[in-house]
This record gives sequence, C-alpha cells and structure tokens, in this order.
Amino acid sequence: MKQGFLQRSLAAVAILALTSTAHARDTEHHLPWQDVLDMPQAKEKLDGSVQFFLAGAKTPKVLSRHGSVMSNRKTNGVGKADEAGCKWAALAALINFQERAKEAGANAVVDIVSYYKKDEFKSSTEYECHGGAVIIGVALKGTLAKVALPK
Repeated sequence: MKQGFLQRSLAAVAILALTSTAHARDTEHHLPWQDVLDMPQAKEKLDGSVQFFLAGAKTPKVLSRHGSVMSNRKTNGVGKADEAGCKWAALAALINFQERAKEAGANAVVDIVSYYKKDEFKSSTEYECHGGAVIIGVALKGTLAKVALPK
C-alpha cells in the first residue's frame, strides 16, 4: 500500500515538473542593433576587421560570398533585465561571427537575420531576443562575405 502511494506521489511530482517547464517564460524582444555595437564591451571585443550588416541594411558592394553561418548564444538571465542579457548574447554571437569570418578570409557578415527556433525575423535596424526566467538567448544567421572597403 505504501509503495502504491509512493509511486502515485512520484508520478504527480513528475507531471507537475513537466507542466511547469512547458509554461516557462519566453518573452520575445525586438531590440536596436546599434545598442549592441555601441556597448563598451563591443568596442573591446570587436576589432573592426569584420563589419556586420543586417538584412535590408545598406551594405558595401559584395565581392565574394564565403558561406552561411549561424550562432545561437545564451546567457544567464537570473537577476538580469532581459534587455541587458539580450545585448550580451547578441555580442557573443557577433564575436563568434568575427572569428569565423577571419577563418574564412571574409571581412563582413551580410544579410544577418534573427533565427530563433529557425523562425526568421528580418529587420534592417533590430534583432530578436528571447528572455526566459533562467536563460536569455539570441540566434543569428548570416553570410560571410568579402566586401569592398571605402577608399
């Protein structure tokens, strides 16, 4: 009898745990791209050798394309405002893009779109971020490219 009660209790706890996970917070934000680029940390970590262009933004002439890239970055959201965490996650994605562009011999990432859960969000001025109770995430997709530099 005690064993049956214990099994039912464990089953109830498992169902509650799954239910609360299924209803976790997932707040969608569309935030200014320029705010990420203006972060003091961005000025330290992004060395200027790679430029970043959202889809639809004015882009220098593309001389060659070097393949698609995707970066899905997360940060701890506990005790952080979503917007602050979103900037950190977006910056982490740009740092990843910079490294991959350099490896490919590219000087830009063009046609950048948000790609959260494989759903594209295109904007020439904003990126998409999702804030949860514990994790904040940004997923970006773009194309590595060699662009003409201004003279």
